[in-house]
Amino acid sequence: MISQAEYKRRRQRLVEAMGEGAIAVIPTAREQRRNRDNDYPFRPHSDFLYLTGFDEPGAVAVLFKQGRRTRFVLFCRERHPEQETWTGRRAGTEGARQRYGADESHPLEQLDQHLPRLLQGRERLYYPLADDADFDQRIMGWLRQAQGQNRAGIQAPRQIIASDTLLHEMRLIKSPAEIKLMRRAAQISAQAHCRAMRACRPGLHEYALEAELLYHFRRHGCETAYPSIVGGGDNACILHYTRNDAPLADGDLVLIDAGAEFRHYAADITRTFPVNGRFSPPQRALYQLVLKTQRAAINQIKPGRHWNQAHQAAVRVLTHGLVELGLLKGKPRDLIRAEAYRRFYMHRTGHWLGMDVHDVGDYRRDGRWRELVPGMVLTVEPGLYIPRGSKGVAKQWQGMGIRIEDDVLVTKEGCEVLTADVPKDIEHIEALMAQ
Repeated sequence: MISQAEYKRRRQRLVEAMGEGAIAVIPTAREQRRNRDNDYPFRPHSDFLYLTGFDEPGAVAVLFKQGRRTRFVLFCRERHPEQETWTGRRAGTEGARQRYGADESHPLEQLDQHLPRLLQGRERLYYPLADDADFDQRIMGWLRQAQGQNRAGIQAPRQIIASDTLLHEMRLIKSPAEIKLMRRAAQISAQAHCRAMRACRPGLHEYALEAELLYHFRRHGCETAYPSIVGGGDNACILHYTRNDAPLADGDLVLIDAGAEFRHYAADITRTFPVNGRFSPPQRALYQLVLKTQRAAINQIKPGRHWNQAHQAAVRVLTHGLVELGLLKGKPRDLIRAEAYRRFYMHRTGHWLGMDVHDVGDYRRDGRWRELVPGMVLTVEPGLYIPRGSKGVAKQWQGMGIRIEDDVLVTKEGCEVLTADVPKDIEHIEALMAQ
């Protein structure tokens, strides 16, 4: 759990970074309609949640400095016994103060009344620009009202700054409490992947393995961090395949990319394994190359290394291996320069991980790749994809998509693989599937 003391420190840190004369207005996400009389499950906006811990829809946080203190004003839905009977209990304005540490709270319906007042006397507004077009219009209206007091000598913000310029830098470095939650998300996700491996056999459909994952996630208090990918055979060559409705064929590989979200923190794991529990020689050769590539990339994860070094290592190992297997022809150095590997490996080797599965934070700063520091969490996920019908490729390699992905924490000494509980060595995978 993230304590209220930690949420308070985050708000204080943001307000200090904004400087004197600034105010932040951070709304959460809206409820989204799925179809008639039916909404998608609500998930708060991660920036809003990071600052407040408040998980109800439609809320707005306002932060500013008053004297030497950080002020936190929360607008939220008021208690309504009749509506709560239908849609669940609410914190209300009293709960916003008592349970979430708001210094001041108001019903959501009073935004138009209070926001122009709160904006008065401020020089700069920090706000998530272009995230919600309707709310953007309301912000402009409140600014016009506040600026209407200029003749009375009351200042209003003349500058709007994207709040993510500060917030996303804060979110990039995880606190000990965040890392604890991410370890739990990784553990539950690893257990789910092992469950799917044990359940796999020819004749099942992809959705049967997805069901094993979902069961384990929900049984342990998690949601899915993103739509699960379960692709057998040629479907594994579709990077964002989510239909998950094809039968699993004897002799094929199946790729599973799935992760749990535990208390709003994500895991992201990919494993590839044989449907029948035994790798064929061509499958073994390609798989070993991807595994060797991933290990080379993980070896680059340590403080002081830059973000792109893992990808560079992956490209080098993968290209040399493709030449050795006869899938590429030429000198590896020339092939890397020409990006010839992109025919079989078209994505990068990882991304930031946190409250969002593709988490926030710049990869480059001032034109340079970002240097890794302790507390960052990233994925390492090289792959090879050779669809059926690939011209000039021997049939033994076709119809295989292989990706191996782990979640890696940068530590003071180097790195920690958070998702190490799910096997990736061939002998360990085959032993688990034989159970």
